[in-house]
Amino acid sequence: MIDNNTMTQCLHCCTATVTDTEQLGYQLGKFLKTFSKPLCMALVGDLGTGKTHFSQGVARGFGVTDEVTSPTFALMNTYDTEAGTLYHFDVYRLDDVYELENIGFSEFTEDTLSLVEWADKFPDALPLEVLWITLTAQADGSRLSVWQTSELTEAELLQIGGQYVLRD
Repeated sequence: MIDNNTMTQCLHCCTATVTDTEQLGYQLGKFLKTFSKPLCMALVGDLGTGKTHFSQGVARGFGVTDEVTSPTFALMNTYDTEAGTLYHFDVYRLDDVYELENIGFSEFTEDTLSLVEWADKFPDALPLEVLWITLTAQADGSRLSVWQTSELTEAELLQIGGQYVLRD
């Protein structure tokens, strides 16, 4: 479903399994290989909602061949591919925006391609080019993801979401 009432595009997707969640991320990563603008993917969701699985799919789609793990303790992982560099953050353990400054967060997220797990902890620290993806676990075990951005068109979002898009 796309909300055209504002300049922000909104897409709703549903994945039934972990594999589906990774595949949806893969579809986004594959799209990003040809996307020529910087973009920060801000992932939001409770523990166990699939942020890391989604991130693994994005990285794989973007061409990362290394093992992709959540950088909970390292805070940032860097993946270099033929398509470019992907910066992957997990800010779960941070309590203050000043801690982001200490790791050079803005330098790694401005004018780059980045994934930030737990991005809702520091929304004001994110760059302007953001794709918000909120993942929610459903009672039946599926995952609902809500995508919000002004950086991608409706057609691009629908292309990325593919078979996982919830239609009216």
